[in-house]
Amino acid sequence: MTIRHLLDLSDAGGNAIAAMINDAQDRKSARTTWPRGRSDADAPLDGHVLAMIFEKSSTRTRVSFDMAMRQLGGSAMVMDSGSMQLGRGESIADTARVLSRMVDAIMIRTDDHDKIEEMARYASVPVINGLTDRSHPCQIVADLLTIIERGKPLPGLEMAWLGDGNNVLHSVLEAAGLMKFNVRIGTPKGFEPDEEFVAMARDGGATVTLTDDPVAAADGADVVVTDTWVSMGQDHATTKIEAMSPFRVDANLMAQAKADAIFLHCLPAHVGEEVTQEVIEGPQSVVFDEAENRVHAQKSILLWALGKL
Repeated sequence: MTIRHLLDLSDAGGNAIAAMINDAQDRKSARTTWPRGRSDADAPLDGHVLAMIFEKSSTRTRVSFDMAMRQLGGSAMVMDSGSMQLGRGESIADTARVLSRMVDAIMIRTDDHDKIEEMARYASVPVINGLTDRSHPCQIVADLLTIIERGKPLPGLEMAWLGDGNNVLHSVLEAAGLMKFNVRIGTPKGFEPDEEFVAMARDGGATVTLTDDPVAAADGADVVVTDTWVSMGQDHATTKIEAMSPFRVDANLMAQAKADAIFLHCLPAHVGEEVTQEVIEGPQSVVFDEAENRVHAQKSILLWALGKL
């Protein structure tokens, strides 16, 4: 049986992502009034254990995967590299092979994407990308769920991305090709996304527009998305922030989008840098629905990875 890793969204494909979103909606609606820690009625991962490895700090990824396993009837263990032999020189290959004999799946949040690829190469259980410098697939499944909840079908959707061409945008572009929506990227010259992901989206049928005009990017958008300009672990780059400042999502820029457009941000936000307080706390912002949906998305990702979806 083929092991289902989720290192990037293309590992699953469009049909599987659609199934994940449908399952997440059903499971979320079935437990609306329940305590957060109660298992779903079918407890599909009863007896299963997820190992979570963190080489980068985390709030939403850590809590959402933990709660996802609890609600699916399983359990999770948290390990940070500093308290593992991995942090003292044990190889990723050996770590993958050992954990594969002790747990049912591995989620890792790290920097270099090569690490997670090596983990998957040697693991005999599913490996899930909780974030790398290349991509953030789990975040985007939650984002797509949030968009659909707001009554916006994905095919033909116009999404505006404003700011840095980073790992989150890479996964947005991958999703665009798989789910047939369009992306207008407003970013300063020199900070564009990796061309590999632009080509991937276009090859999948998405229209991808790159511009250094933030108004042109936001014009008529159904969804406006941004992220922090300085990623975790990077120095606070003054020059970069200055270059990005025209792409700050403020009320005037948000007004260029459709009147019923929604605003997304994967959090944590640096309010005053990539987004203003007025927008992130405004009526078009759904960032806390988006954050909550990490739990529901994670559940369906886990079920898919473990062959139960």
